Parts: sequence; C-alpha cells; structure tokens
Amino acid sequence: MMFYKLSTLFMLASSSAAFSPLASNNRVASASARIQSVAAVQVSKTNTKLYNVPPPSTQGDPAAIKDVADREGPPQSFYQLQINCARAAELAIRNGHKLIEVEFPPLPAQVLEMDDVSAYDVADANFNLALDFAKSFAAKQTKENDDPNGIKIPQNVAILFPDESEMNIELERNSITKDPYPGVTVSSLRCSDPRDTRFFKPEQTFMSLFGGKSGGIIQPIEGVDMYVIIIASAQELPDVEELAELAPEAVICFYNLKLDVLRGDLGAPAFPPKDFQDRFLSLVKPVYYLRTRQYSRSTASPPYLVNYQGCLFRSYPGEFQTLLDTGTGNYRRVEGNKFRPALGEFKEQLTKALTMDGVIEEESNVLNFLRTGYKTTTWWEEEREDASDNWRT
Repeated sequence: MMFYKLSTLFMLASSSAAFSPLASNNRVASASARIQSVAAVQVSKTNTKLYNVPPPSTQGDPAAIKDVADREGPPQSFYQLQINCARAAELAIRNGHKLIEVEFPPLPAQVLEMDDVSAYDVADANFNLALDFAKSFAAKQTKENDDPNGIKIPQNVAILFPDESEMNIELERNSITKDPYPGVTVSSLRCSDPRDTRFFKPEQTFMSLFGGKSGGIIQPIEGVDMYVIIIASAQELPDVEELAELAPEAVICFYNLKLDVLRGDLGAPAFPPKDFQDRFLSLVKPVYYLRTRQYSRSTASPPYLVNYQGCLFRSYPGEFQTLLDTGTGNYRRVEGNKFRPALGEFKEQLTKALTMDGVIEEESNVLNFLRTGYKTTTWWEEEREDASDNWRT
C-alpha cells in the first residue's frame, strides 16, 4: 500500500522536511537563502535546545508537564508524532475533556504535493495513523489507568468512518477485519438498521441527491469508551453531535478532520447552520495541533518576492506556538499564546518576525492596511456570546 512505502521512506525525515510545505517558486531561491542565513544567525543567539525536550510522564507534576509542553517542538518523525499526540490526548482526558481534536498532516509535505497522491491515499494514511493511535490506548494496563481524580483512561476504542460503504472500502484496501486489535473496533457512524431487511432503499438515494444522510441509524457501541472519528465531512458532523448525546461518558476524538476547513462550509446550502459552531464545534478541545502555512510577500527591493512558511503548533496542555521555518531543517519559536491565534494573526506574527530580522521591509500603516484589509478573521474566529472558547485554549 502506498502509505507504508512512503512512510518508511520519510520515517526519519526532519520536522521541516516532514511537516512543512515546500517552496514552489524557483525564482525566489535567493530570498529563501537570505531567510535561511538571517534565521540561522537568530537561532544561534537563542537556546533552541530548550524547545526540543523529551516529555515527562503523564502523571507527573502538572506544573512541570505544562512547562515542558509549552516548549515542546514539532515531531521529528511520524513515530515520535504518534507518541506525542497520544500522550497529549491522554493528558486532556485526565483533565476531564470528552471532545478532543488531533490535527496534523497525515503524509509528509513532499508526498502531499505529488500529483499522483489521491484522496484514497490520504484516507489510507489517516486510517493507519488512527489505528496506531487507538492501539496506544487499548494497550494500556489497568494500573496505568489509575487516576487520583477517578478518571479512567479509555481502553476500548472504536474507529468510526462516516458510513458503512467507506468503512468497507478501507477494510478491503487494507485487508483487515473490523476487529484488527484487542480493544480496537472499526465501525461507522451510521450503521444499517437490523430491522430493515430491504435490499434496495430508494429513500436513501433520494436523500443523498439533496445532501441528506446516507441512511442507517446512529447507535453507541456497547463497551466502547472512546470513538475516533475519521474522514468525515461537514455534512456528517451533526452525526457526531448525536453520538455525543447518546454516549455522554465516552471520549470523542476528531482525528485529522480539518475542522478549520469544515467550519467554513457551515451555513452553506445542504450544510449545517452556522450556529452548529457555537453549539457543538466550539466545545472541541484541540489537544494536538500542527498546521503548516506558506505565504509570499512582495518587496520594493531585490529579490522582490519573499516566500516564507511556518506552523501553528500545540501539544496539550502547552500553549499555541507560532513557529517560523528557518529553512535549515528546524523551526524557530516566534511567539507563544495561551489562546489560539486567528489565521490572520498567525500570519502577522510570522511577518513581524521577518520584519525584525530585516528580511521583509517595514511598511507604513496605510500600505499595511491595503495589504491585509480591515478584516483578518473568519466569522467563527470572532467573539460571540453563545460560543465556548474551548477551541481557543
């Protein structure tokens, strides 16, 4: 399968190679070199080793855990990523969070930019990563689940596809069963009603034409205390909300669903209304978040165009870190925030860092306003009375 070949090839890749976007404009090679030289000097002035330290135990001193998480750097490989994101999820669960988000690029940046990488390849990658994520919880011993607050860490995990057809496709592509590992089950959000024995269901076809549900019912799985949701669209997120209402004691993990993108679809025809963000999605806690971004900036002097890139990174209970890609295989920490910055604010933080380094020329307030506009946030990033700030902290 394609994912295993590619993941083996890039398993020992550095964080910059594996989790950063690639520069796509060869005409600005001199600008990239300039960024690297300036950033390298800046890195040499700071003790960057403090931001790449191994994490302590999940049951250590909370203050020490928070301090290390604030300085944790992006993973150096997918193996390290799996360990760190499972640990961050466990810490959030121990603190009583039931709705959690794990988000990171499922394949290295070089692979994602290949023309022959299909949606099925990305789905395969997400499924195999989610399977390993689920195994890390299912393999825990009972004594490891002892918690002074009485919160039990999940040991029976179900990976849920949106519907049975997508589940069957992935199971067949990966040649595994619905019970691939002790304590791990593969199922779907919507399952066929056992009382409905019809072979052809015309109402399902009719509803699917208008963006409706694919049929079936939503029913919690007996004995499962954690659900990992993968490959779901914005139209299927209300099914997750219904599952949360039916199984309030279970942990639900939104695994690489790109919730930021799905939020943008809310309010469109055949999609959930915008108040779905305030009612449900705003309650989801991002416990492991690695989102890369690439930008370009024109300048009045050579090289006239500067490409720069960075990532917004968070490992619970640490703060949200704005990290600038130095182009040398490392990230430089620009800023740390208790509250997750909006996408426009994140871009401004990177731009400000390059301006202070002399890579980008400082502009007047008027020119800066013309470049950025008066609005730098999306509707769901704005403060609203009925919205939780869980997704920000």
